[in-house]
Amino acid sequence: MSADENPLDIAPREFRIDDYDALVRLWSDSGLSYKPAGRDRLDRIQEDLRHGNAIFLVAETKGKLVGSILGTHDGRKGWINRLAVAPALRRKGIARMLVTEVEKRLSQLGIEIVACLIEDWNSESMKAFQNLGYTRHPDIVYLTKRKNPEV
Repeated sequence: MSADENPLDIAPREFRIDDYDALVRLWSDSGLSYKPAGRDRLDRIQEDLRHGNAIFLVAETKGKLVGSILGTHDGRKGWINRLAVAPALRRKGIARMLVTEVEKRLSQLGIEIVACLIEDWNSESMKAFQNLGYTRHPDIVYLTKRKNPEV
């Protein structure tokens, strides 16, 4: 995003713990599910960041959080999660900026495959990722085993 394309002066930066309340508001405003008793707890996010395999970025303008993304990896494959953009600022390149930055950082770690999981009802996210070069694989089935529904 050049200066001409970025009139709101939006820049990605590392997530800070004091961003947590604003992050939760952004997720809510963006329609992302939120698991306050599970994976989205403040202490859980702090722990994820300490492990060193998470890239948690936010985008802000004029001191306000307007985007978020979480990139993780297992040493072989990278995953993009929690991509959110404030509804009023969608289609302005914020998601592309965040995804590109996470992809760059994962690549610097030697990660050559980046994937994301999108719920089948979320056609807007599917279209966004397909526009960023991601390929849908209808032959892959996602299975989970959870300790409880809040994680």
